[in-house]
Amino acid sequence: MSALLATGDRSRDQGLRIRGLTAAEHRTQLATHADASFLQYPSWAGVKDGWASETVGWHGDGGELAGSALILYRQFPGTRKYFAYIPEGPVADWADPGIDRWLRPLVTHLRAAGAFAVRIGPSPAYRRWDTARLKAATGPGRTVGDVLASEVDPLGAAVADRLRARGWRRCGGDGEDGDTDAQPRYVFRVPLAGRTPDDLWAGLNQEWRRNIRRAGKAGVRVVTGSAAELPEFHRLLRITEERDGFRLGRSLAYYERQYAALNAEQPGRMKLLLAVHEGEILAAHTMISTGRRVWYQTGASADHRREVRPSNALQWHMMCEAQAQGAEVYDMRGVSSTLDPDDRPFGLLRWKFGTGGQVVETLGEWETSMGGAANTALYRAFQAYLAHR
Repeated sequence: MSALLATGDRSRDQGLRIRGLTAAEHRTQLATHADASFLQYPSWAGVKDGWASETVGWHGDGGELAGSALILYRQFPGTRKYFAYIPEGPVADWADPGIDRWLRPLVTHLRAAGAFAVRIGPSPAYRRWDTARLKAATGPGRTVGDVLASEVDPLGAAVADRLRARGWRRCGGDGEDGDTDAQPRYVFRVPLAGRTPDDLWAGLNQEWRRNIRRAGKAGVRVVTGSAAELPEFHRLLRITEERDGFRLGRSLAYYERQYAALNAEQPGRMKLLLAVHEGEILAAHTMISTGRRVWYQTGASADHRREVRPSNALQWHMMCEAQAQGAEVYDMRGVSSTLDPDDRPFGLLRWKFGTGGQVVETLGEWETSMGGAANTALYRAFQAYLAHR
């Protein structure tokens, strides 16, 4: 933590104050929130090259630790000001109607740290759609938002209203994809709680079951890789980006930092799973585990021998491993909101449909400036940069 950012701030508001946490204190607090995102663990700071960081906690009058946040800081070029980012956090009691008890000390702390604006990612979900409902609604120009949700989370709706009432802005507005969000607004999740491997198998569609059997008959083996296989994973990722028309923009060094940082904090937190056929790696997927959640983060596959279905074999292995270790959710991360079969991104959503999970609209990311003419001007310049990059 740089001297500039180590403010020692102990802002108070209705019994809650903020102070810095050690990594050990932070991990202890996260252990009481088994659904916390891996992006809020101290190790994530080691992944984000070019960002300063600190971990802070909200404390009650009795000293009890009520919430925490990993805060990332990016300096605005040519200034001594910072953009503050709390990815998929803070880890707080979002059901608390007294949201000002959390937000006011946070803003005060960040202003003292030199931030001109902050972006947060509240954890409550907003809406959910079952696969069957969305599959029935596909068509030209259709989007997920056109379909009546299977479930609307009242907590998510309440948190959104509370943030708006306090001047926070939802990144990208209420549009479909939240294009300015750093983390995906729409994700695909497979519920695991209370389900057996047989239940998971029954939840797959016929195409997925057929492809998994085909991979087995063809001799596809799923093995756990190591850092030594990350260059091959990255090579396959570049092939996948070219084939499927997207660009993550992540270097090999990024994945090497991620693998080292996450596994140094907890061995096995990040795994590289490989689908091997006739001695060749045909697909490689990364898997991250914390608490009661498991994430499929990034997948890559070769252009050839796709008929042996290595990616289906990998995903089935990962789902079963997540279930075996007691996870309640298998999160397949981001999907597009399009339901138009002619739109290229729909292919990934259609593929994930086969697992029988749900599309979940998160609350997305929210921003506010720190107030004052200079901070507001920097925030507007930052927004303009994001809009045109």
